[in-house]
Amino acid sequence: MTTVAVLINPAAGGGRGATVARRALARLGSRGINVREFAGRDAADAARLAREAAAHADALAVIGGDGLVGIALQVLAGTEVPLGIVPAGTGNDHARAYGLPRHNPDQAADVIADGHTRTVDVGRVQVAGGAATYFGTVLAAGFDSLVSERANRMRWPRGQARYNLAVLAELANLRPLPFRVVLDDERFTQDVVLTAVGNTSTYGGGLRICPEADPTDGLLDVTVIRAMPRRRLVRLFPTLYAGTHLRYGEVEMYRTERVRIDSPGIDACADGERVGPLPVEVRAVPQALRVLSPVARPRR
Repeated sequence: MTTVAVLINPAAGGGRGATVARRALARLGSRGINVREFAGRDAADAARLAREAAAHADALAVIGGDGLVGIALQVLAGTEVPLGIVPAGTGNDHARAYGLPRHNPDQAADVIADGHTRTVDVGRVQVAGGAATYFGTVLAAGFDSLVSERANRMRWPRGQARYNLAVLAELANLRPLPFRVVLDDERFTQDVVLTAVGNTSTYGGGLRICPEADPTDGLLDVTVIRAMPRRRLVRLFPTLYAGTHLRYGEVEMYRTERVRIDSPGIDACADGERVGPLPVEVRAVPQALRVLSPVARPRR
């Protein structure tokens, strides 16, 4: 690893991105890495810069949140160029999934400089009449996508508290959503609270919605929470942090290579960003991404 292109979002984490970037860039420089630094004006400009940078570097690293990681995925999925992540966002679920340091920019930069990679799956979502989009963590549709969009509009509070506040706000508008779900070998129509499709296990800054998802098994985990009274959903929500919500009778989990979901008037979000309106078709893309990761320590 000699040259690393670094895509930065200084505004990530409520402005924390700039501080994290200074520390990480200094660390990479001290490790002898030639750094090429970029910061896009907006999402489209960041995507353009990522494409150009990836063509002339040993790796593409991002300093920011899951949204910026998602932009890099569109460039790197299906290529041999590895992705490095210095987390500086609100949720940082990609970093959580791959065991990356989430609170120490120096250590995260060291992972990049060390150059150890692992190959993982990604999800691919196709919106009717639109372009396909890759995602790394979870695609949400239903109550959770409504929460995600509300959280993205909020400027206060920061961190996990923002997501929790968005949950409370959306609970006031909770209603059963008629969903049609088509899996590899099963299909059903029923009223649900949400349908989540996981390549990895968490979204929303650590909510383990698909607790058994494995980004190396070539499959997607689909969690469906059937319609339930608001009071019961309030009791279920805290169990998402531990991934113990599967014990509820209204929660169903499936494992599949592809899934099609549809519900009128509902949008899908992936990696915390809006993808587009349902229906969407989601597929697992096995072994599509190389991620710079810590070296696994042998068990004693």
